Amino acid sequence: MTGGEAFRAKLLTRDALDASVSAYLADPSQPVVLEIGDKRLDVAAAVLAHKWSTDELAVEDATPERRRQAVRTAVLVAPVG
Repeated sequence: MTGGEAFRAKLLTRDALDASVSAYLADPSQPVVLEIGDKRLDVAAAVLAHKWSTDELAVEDATPERRRQAVRTAVLVAPVG
């Protein structure tokens, strides 16, 4: 199951997703883990595993919304495990 599948199945709420994205962007050096049922998703690992997201976050003049979308996308495509 991916983060997106968990989101569609309502196992991952919009509030939890938004909070994890905000927490990651506030301080990427701090661990942010989403708990989805009995599974966990490490947000930093999801971002690092998703090339487009890491590329987007490396853009110096990226808008805050662009950065949020990059992290959100990484979480939604990441496998939950």
